[in-house]
Amino acid sequence: MQKHEILAIIIYLLLPFTGLLIFLWLRRKMRKEKIPIPPTLAFFIVFFNYGGLLVVLLTNFFLQWSGLASLGTFYLIFIAPILMATIAFYYYRDRRLSIYHKSAFMSGALYFIIFPLTLAIIFFISS
Repeated sequence: MQKHEILAIIIYLLLPFTGLLIFLWLRRKMRKEKIPIPPTLAFFIVFFNYGGLLVVLLTNFFLQWSGLASLGTFYLIFIAPILMATIAFYYYRDRRLSIYHKSAFMSGALYFIIFPLTLAIIFFISS
């Protein structure tokens, strides 16, 4: 197996699977702690968006850019901000219910700082 193939397996399979496992662990932890109205869907969207951002970043640095990477980037530019703004807006008033609600709010709001910085890193390092 070549280095390129191993990197592809890690980036496209192992990384999303690890993110899914961490999400499921977090969901179980919120259930055990009996969090009122747990932000499960919000965390799924947050994990999906930040995981997608990490996959695009790693693809740019270690693998060859593809049409699928372009589609992921378009999603992160045009759809993810709407979802993250909705999460930040919705959980702003509930941020004092639990650390999970506050984390959902902060994750949604910080996307508007982290995403442009990530694009700038990709642009300046790739140039």
